[in-house]
Amino acid sequence: MMSKLSRRDFLKLSSLALGGLAFSPFEPDTINFDDSMLVRVTTDSVSVYSGPSDENRIIGTWFRDEFVHVYEEVIAEEPKYNPVWYRVWGGYMHRARLQRVKFLYNQPLNHIPEGTRHLTEVTVPFTQPWRFTKTYGWQPLNLPPNWSTNPPIYYESVHWVDEVTEGPDGGPWYRIFDDLDGSYYVAAPHLRIIPPEEYAPISPDVPGASKRIEINLTTQILSALERDKVVFQTNIASGIPGGPSGPNQISTTTPNGEFYINEKMPAKHMGYSFYGSSPGNLLADADGYVLPGVSWTCFFTDVGHALHGTYWHDNFGVPMSHGCINMRSDEAKWLFRWTHPVFDPAEGSIYKRGLGTPIRISYG
Repeated sequence: MMSKLSRRDFLKLSSLALGGLAFSPFEPDTINFDDSMLVRVTTDSVSVYSGPSDENRIIGTWFRDEFVHVYEEVIAEEPKYNPVWYRVWGGYMHRARLQRVKFLYNQPLNHIPEGTRHLTEVTVPFTQPWRFTKTYGWQPLNLPPNWSTNPPIYYESVHWVDEVTEGPDGGPWYRIFDDLDGSYYVAAPHLRIIPPEEYAPISPDVPGASKRIEINLTTQILSALERDKVVFQTNIASGIPGGPSGPNQISTTTPNGEFYINEKMPAKHMGYSFYGSSPGNLLADADGYVLPGVSWTCFFTDVGHALHGTYWHDNFGVPMSHGCINMRSDEAKWLFRWTHPVFDPAEGSIYKRGLGTPIRISYG
């Protein structure tokens, strides 16, 4: 029987692996299970069914941040917009709230010159952020007591780092620059430095006026066009239809009409801060959770609607957000590179503003 691997188990394995890195070329052998098909539960709980349908009998439950080994993918009849189910121990789980993850460890940088930053992505299922103060020393960065879990930094999230230091385990740790919460640290082997050529502009020679994005909220399809020719197309997850939930809230429905990309940030803290207050952009996720490092973000309204990568669900083709356009991380990255205003890695800026690629959002 395949036992569950919880957050606590992972942190134990991770600490062992990090210890082993001092004696090996960053190929830890302490994790002896196959991660070629491993998924993380991204919501409070996900049910296991006796067959690939939610009309079958529920025979088990997995909980947030537990890992599940997948034996195979199964294409079912329902739901038609996302018919993929995973065969797991004892039954089947729909992939909507599961994230494919890996355990990939990286050689850290020895030094980051003062005043410079590197863009990184998390390459392990999650990593625990820590803070350092002269008064209390090293402490895990935790949520307040009214929150149910401590939020790790998740796989595929993207972060700016600006310093390498000795962490609480004696190994190298990167300092993350967070646009909402300031600075905190994570184990450096858990982050991959993204070389600038990976996020350099795509077809920057094509005039901005010759590029446009069309989003059909009925079909949940996004198309990118150059000179009226479709060069990229995918399904997305837009905002869940609904009005404001209070006097200071905005609608969760993605607005329709004509827009332009007006700001781009490759790494953005959305949702609430680590302290449960000072909310950042709350349009990203229906759960209203803490979402640091949302990747490849392209804002198109002044109130915070954006196209961006998504690491907290795999349920594209149906509305899922508070108003943003959720995309798969690699597809959001492509769109970030393709759109105007051009984000030039050589400029060393964490964002780019300006009148950019036009977006037309409609119901088809």
